[in-house]
Amino acid sequence: MNKYFLTLGLLAGLGFGCVAQNKNAIKFGQTITKDNAYKHLSVLASDEYEGRETGKKGAWMAAEYIRNHFRKIGLKGPVNGDYFQKIDMIKSSIGQGILTINGQPAEYLKDFYFNPTSLSAEGFTFNANSILFAGYGIKTDNYNEFAGQNVAGKVVLIFASGTPGDKANVGGANATLPKKLAYLGEQNAAAVIVIDPRVDKFGASQWGYLKAGREILLTDEVVAARKAKKTPVVVVGTSVGNTLLAGAKTNIEDVKKKISDSGQPASQEITIPVSASAVVKETPLRAENVLGFLPGSDPKLKDEVLVITGHYDHIGIDSTLKGDMINNGADDDGSGTTGVLMIAEAFAKAKKAGNGPKRSILFMTVVGEEKGLLGSEWYSEHPIFPLANTIANLNIDMIGRGDEKHKDDNNFVYIIGSDMLSSDLDRIGKKANADYVNIKLDETYNNRTDPNRFYYRSDHYNFAKHGIPVIFYFNGVHPEYHQPGDEISKIDFPMLAKRARLVYFTAWELANGAKRPVVDKNDDGTPKTK
Repeated sequence: MNKYFLTLGLLAGLGFGCVAQNKNAIKFGQTITKDNAYKHLSVLASDEYEGRETGKKGAWMAAEYIRNHFRKIGLKGPVNGDYFQKIDMIKSSIGQGILTINGQPAEYLKDFYFNPTSLSAEGFTFNANSILFAGYGIKTDNYNEFAGQNVAGKVVLIFASGTPGDKANVGGANATLPKKLAYLGEQNAAAVIVIDPRVDKFGASQWGYLKAGREILLTDEVVAARKAKKTPVVVVGTSVGNTLLAGAKTNIEDVKKKISDSGQPASQEITIPVSASAVVKETPLRAENVLGFLPGSDPKLKDEVLVITGHYDHIGIDSTLKGDMINNGADDDGSGTTGVLMIAEAFAKAKKAGNGPKRSILFMTVVGEEKGLLGSEWYSEHPIFPLANTIANLNIDMIGRGDEKHKDDNNFVYIIGSDMLSSDLDRIGKKANADYVNIKLDETYNNRTDPNRFYYRSDHYNFAKHGIPVIFYFNGVHPEYHQPGDEISKIDFPMLAKRARLVYFTAWELANGAKRPVVDKNDDGTPKTK
């Protein structure tokens, strides 16, 4: 047989195959509609689900709703036959907090609080007859507020932020507070007291957040870190700060002026009795990612997995509010979760009709995003399918609204991360949009240095940090972001469905493409060398 005619025949076959595939993509995507979106979101964002806060009843209800949907449409439970990936998570809070100065008690969660990350599971107690005041806590070659001071075993008092003034030669190296605290920990300080004027302006929401405690993901790294010694950090307002400095017959304003005028540190030992203690209360939390798996149809490609994610948790009930206290999270991220459910159903129908994707697809709604991307972090540390076999992650977080920039035309979606690691993924995603959907793709936030840091603020990042190409689909923030007003009445359901269809068509191309997207860039965006 002549090679020329064989090549023509192969090209013709490939052409007809692509036409059929495109028709199938369109056919099975027809279930991604505004009506189906409303069907799911009206449940997930209802008051009955109480804002879906991680570790609470509303989140458990949402997880069960999603699992039931995955089971109903025929997806497999990939976690030993189950749909729930259970997460080791605890809630850590302070059952009792005490700070006394010169025998007089300060009021916990009014005058001071404890930095949660500085607390071990056992809590702490310290007593001291004096403290070491070290100004701004700066240590450089030319300006060292710890010079001649022995930090070990001392309670150290520093300002949270600021600089010594123009006369001080700090060499342009005013370290951030975390770095200062790390240094003091390395020097075996007994404790650190930080004067932070922002404490004076804390409202009910800030104090409520501190009172509620924090969720901790018990990864291997965290478990090991919890066994290490920690230096307690007490954060105080200006009133307590002035009380402490009164032991040296000065105050915040005067000592800052002295440092600024002289350009020299004013570090000194202050004789004043100080004691503090914290009793830590820890309770296990029920939390789970919900996974639905669609096996690929091609024996050569089915071990490769595309992961589609959205977080189903939100921030729950805010009892400090009057009136409506439920943060329903219709847009954040009920809309993204709804998108995942509809996309999963479209692919499941294609599979049942004999047109399933060549590669496997994992549909995963994660928990704990609002607590620090915890659910996706857990999956990235405990993957059900090898990360090496994960070809890409398409993450949907808020696709039901719009923002002020697009108030006159909501036919848009922000895409973030698309070209960060893979030129292939960027090309495939943009071509899918041009071929099927025609939404304006706004790349305003598509960089690592944007001050909003959106690239680091949703679940795709826990894939990207492992070198897996990602696209994050997002409609921007709005006045109801993290407020009770984020309700289904504000959702643009036609655009929610249209954005979900963009993710679906992109997924279709990725799951059926001849090759997985090549990772041709490093984490810093520089080209990979062969």
